[in-house]
Amino acid sequence: MYSQSSRAPTVAVLFQDTDPPIINGVRKPRKPGGYQDSGADIVYTLQSKGINIVTPDSSPQVSKNEGWCFPDTEEGIYSAVKSGATHLWANTILFDSHPLQKSEKLAPYASDLRVVGQPPSMVENFDDKAYLNGKLGELGGYTLPRSWLLSKSDDLEALVKSIDRFPVVGKPVRGRGSHGVKLCHDQDQLREHITALLGESPLVMLEEYLAGEEATITVMPPSPERPEHWSTLPVSRFNHADGIAPYNGVVAVTANSRVITKEDMKDPAYGKVMKECERVVKLIGATAPIRIDVRRFHEGSGFAIFDINMKPNMTGPGRPGREDQASLTVMATAAMGWDYGTLLQKILANAQLLSTFRVYRSPF
Repeated sequence: MYSQSSRAPTVAVLFQDTDPPIINGVRKPRKPGGYQDSGADIVYTLQSKGINIVTPDSSPQVSKNEGWCFPDTEEGIYSAVKSGATHLWANTILFDSHPLQKSEKLAPYASDLRVVGQPPSMVENFDDKAYLNGKLGELGGYTLPRSWLLSKSDDLEALVKSIDRFPVVGKPVRGRGSHGVKLCHDQDQLREHITALLGESPLVMLEEYLAGEEATITVMPPSPERPEHWSTLPVSRFNHADGIAPYNGVVAVTANSRVITKEDMKDPAYGKVMKECERVVKLIGATAPIRIDVRRFHEGSGFAIFDINMKPNMTGPGRPGREDQASLTVMATAAMGWDYGTLLQKILANAQLLSTFRVYRSPF
């Protein structure tokens, strides 16, 4: 699963400049700025740890997000390789038709070039929340909320009237952050929100509302130190806005999250869901960290898995003025004694060959 190169890496970070395609009628929304903020954090911090890096600007400004990362277009990636990059950090949204997967120009480098991220075809499959949750439900052994799937051709009114317990969460099947996620308290609210979502996407997912504690678990890939997928301590989320954790671009996660303690871990519900999360990530064959959001059905109950994020946010402190920008994954690993730079180095050490990425096969 993991492999290491003996040579010292030279890293280029990629940002999102390639529009995700329409997949099954649904396009994942682009993040404003294309993750250049976290990309700049990654480059700056790796450089401060003595890692060789290449940037499109010869001396990017520390106060700006631009100039640190290469666009994830074919030309942008090729430019990074020609600038000497041996490792590409894919801090972007991947999919099967992405240049990392399909570019013939990169083919001569595929057996030597290493990539940090997930195989593009894996992301395309499992960014679809309804598809992955459906497969887990079929397999059994995973705790999931009740859910419904609605397309434009379905009878909206019949579905709304069939739901007998509120509140219900409505969300896009290919979402980003909390975009389009809303807690609906009655049939009128649900009808209105579904109509709005169907204006953006032909497919909408509804889920039973999990009313208890919410937590986030990062599952790390196998490495030379730990040959199995393993999970960090959960990060508990609080101060929700109408039942939904706010987007980190609006409220820094450090302001509404805390890593659970050893005392908290005496509750077996945490250990149980951590094991479930590890099994999910092992099943799909992740090669980089994955963040899984879980929530209790009600106070004191066990947790259900409700959102599996192929690309965790990777912002972190380092650049001046970014002190409160620790992401949930960074918070969780800080509790283990890793600073942001150490986490990035651990992730970098697990970079996989591009040729390995290109032959990924789904377990389903």
